[in-house]
Amino acid sequence: MTTEYGVCTLALVPLRAEASDKSEILSFLLFGDCVEILETQAKWLQVRTLADDYTGWIDPKQQQAITASQLEALTKDQIVTGLAVYQTIERTDNQEKQYLLAGSRIPKPNQQHTFQIGESTYRFSQAPQIAAGTDFSRDINEYARFYLNAPYLWGGKSIFGIDCSGFTQMVFRMLNIDLPRDAWQQAEQGNVVNFLQEIEPGDLAFFDNDEGRIIHVGIMLDSQQIIHASGKVRIDILDDQGIYNAEMGRHTHKLRIIKRFNP
Repeated sequence: MTTEYGVCTLALVPLRAEASDKSEILSFLLFGDCVEILETQAKWLQVRTLADDYTGWIDPKQQQAITASQLEALTKDQIVTGLAVYQTIERTDNQEKQYLLAGSRIPKPNQQHTFQIGESTYRFSQAPQIAAGTDFSRDINEYARFYLNAPYLWGGKSIFGIDCSGFTQMVFRMLNIDLPRDAWQQAEQGNVVNFLQEIEPGDLAFFDNDEGRIIHVGIMLDSQQIIHASGKVRIDILDDQGIYNAEMGRHTHKLRIIKRFNP
């Protein structure tokens, strides 16, 4: 049986738990994200994301079928879009506009600012803003703060709505580090930081519930400040107990472990 693939061709596409518009949104695909198609129904596709191995359902009209060779071309020389709320592109055959959110993966554009996905060619309306991805310790603060005040959204991965692990995943993606989708998966990677005094900018702090399950993650800006998605992307204080929210006057998340991922 031949494996079938698709690529997201819209700015943001919900990945649902079941084949229904009423179903829970597990995550989102951004423009350029590629998937393996697992099952085809009349109005739905079950897919597995190739970037982070997440399975869910999408509307088939929100993707474009691609061959294995087109998939290889798409993923061979990719870039990630940088710190712009959105960037405008258009299809050269019909001049239809599209919008790329920060953290979208696309083939590297040529000098005319065009790139190809499947049979379609796209052109940036102006010189594209590309993610830095070269100096983690220098750039982590700027890239994390880009999402400040983005509203919390379960499964979200954009400045218009984002959850805690989507926030860490997207910031790290733009700095050339791939993380899994969920907080508990991210906590299984990286190197342990044993003491708060050893924290460096970009370390990830993980938090658990009363059953010991990892339920939250945030990015350390320094040894005391953490930026994380809780209600909105916000900056709070971290101590040996966890996150202290000054507005609420109490600790809101219990610290479990701190990990380091930067190269």
